[in-house]
Amino acid sequence: MSDDRVRVMIASPLEPEHVETIRRVDARVEVLYEPDLLPSTRYVADHDGDPDFRRTSEQEARWQELAARADVAFDFPYRDRSPRDYAPNLRWVQTTSAGVGQLVSRLGIQPRDMLVTTASGVHARPLTEFVFMVLLMAVKDQPEMARQQRERRWDRFCADELTGKTLAIVGPGRIGREVARIGRCFDMRPVALARDCRPGRAAELGVDRVYAADELHAMLAETDALVLCAPHTPETENIMDAAAFDVLKPGVILVNIGRGQLVDETAMLAKLRDGTIRFAGLDVFRTEPLPADSPFRDLPNVLISPHSASTSLHENGRIVEIFTHNLLCFLDGRANEMRNVLDIGRMY
Repeated sequence: MSDDRVRVMIASPLEPEHVETIRRVDARVEVLYEPDLLPSTRYVADHDGDPDFRRTSEQEARWQELAARADVAFDFPYRDRSPRDYAPNLRWVQTTSAGVGQLVSRLGIQPRDMLVTTASGVHARPLTEFVFMVLLMAVKDQPEMARQQRERRWDRFCADELTGKTLAIVGPGRIGREVARIGRCFDMRPVALARDCRPGRAAELGVDRVYAADELHAMLAETDALVLCAPHTPETENIMDAAAFDVLKPGVILVNIGRGQLVDETAMLAKLRDGTIRFAGLDVFRTEPLPADSPFRDLPNVLISPHSASTSLHENGRIVEIFTHNLLCFLDGRANEMRNVLDIGRMY
């Protein structure tokens, strides 16, 4: 093969049909793909694979040789080593996650080192569906239905509805905007906390009002349903601290699809136990996997998802669609047209 081809390393498990899609992008592309060097998958769009997988010494040598040749990588070949240490030619990494700012920071990657593009937007629909599953479970009192079914009872009761409730979104990116859009379908009143509060911003986001960071408590005081979908950055870490939880009015519904580090879990646990938080759907936690003895597991008003709310049968196809668009831009020197370029300094 000609030495002027751009070598693309597939560094996480990917279905063969998607690998072929990447191969067909352009004759200038050479795909480096050796599936026996990748772990088996546990489910569709499993980008980590079997946690017990280990390469033999011979396989590891082959893996390192592929990484050393790669100009582009579909996911990071290693998540615990700086690419500078093993991939001298690597100029761009397409990740399979949206929230990779912390990972990129841990790997010591600087803006001048390489391009990083993310899967931002790919998970907006499945995550929004999870949000509204939780909200509907809460207002229709699914826990009561489940209790009655288990106990073989038939006691009629009166449920609530989403109409007219204030839906507060922390992190109105693509996911947050989709949450707001669907919220309006239920006649909810969406509001958002955002860094950018310039005039006209509310209309851009599809919400009734945008609150600045120093107005968090004012927003929380009127919130009926709170959705956390912000990335984990220094500005968002512990944004829901004890003081923030104390502002919540009784009966609020909470959904966290962002990162566990956004939340003071001790304060959240107290508000779940005293009923201030009527119901919570939690896809993320500070410690993952969530320990078996976690007190969250025992609460009837908590729905736990094992960081799987974003995973969809369509996920890899959507990521590859972004990647192939970006790959053509990269080949043609049109970096300014690439999608989802990570701002490494801002971490999103």
